[in-house]
Amino acid sequence: MTTPVIERDEEMIEREFGIDADLLGFLESAVIEAPVEETMPTTVPLAETPVEAPTKRLVIINWSGELDKVWPTLIMSSAAAASGYKTSVFLTFWGLLPFVKDQRRIVGENWMQKMLSFMQRPGINHLKLSKMNFLGMGPWMIGKLSNQYNVARPAELLEAAQAMGVEFIPCQMTMEMFGLKREDMIDGLGEPAGAAAVLELMTEPNTGSLFI
Repeated sequence: MTTPVIERDEEMIEREFGIDADLLGFLESAVIEAPVEETMPTTVPLAETPVEAPTKRLVIINWSGELDKVWPTLIMSSAAAASGYKTSVFLTFWGLLPFVKDQRRIVGENWMQKMLSFMQRPGINHLKLSKMNFLGMGPWMIGKLSNQYNVARPAELLEAAQAMGVEFIPCQMTMEMFGLKREDMIDGLGEPAGAAAVLELMTEPNTGSLFI
């Protein structure tokens, strides 16, 4: 597009403004025809959709009912949950007995199951050490040291882990073999499951596993 040229009456211009027609022609030839800039529409950038990071998961196999193994299990599970991991703990064999209610001294249906619970007392506050138990002296000393150095006890860690959403899964086979019922177990446990279901969890993407 160019600047429009307006037709003129040379005699009228010379009469009204005193401008000579030759001078007027010179001035007109000096006008630079400039293109008219067209305004381009402003493009609004599209907001990028945030990509969600894949959920990290940790599966811990807790097979022992001894203090020095249950304690690390609860430390790792609570730490993982606090770090954003979706955490599950599979409780199998002797590792299920610490999650029986403390007040259940003898559990089971037949004499062998009851004898096992008598020899290996269930409950989170009745755990033995795998080494240097010394008829209860070892756990007592460990308890005194944990108080001295502000280390949370297993019962405290269990409460914290459950509050952070750690899933504790009882082993169905172990419950049947030891004669345990749901009313024998502490509150907040997940549904009993078998090894195949836990293997499915362990082989999911972005999943780590620990066998303690």
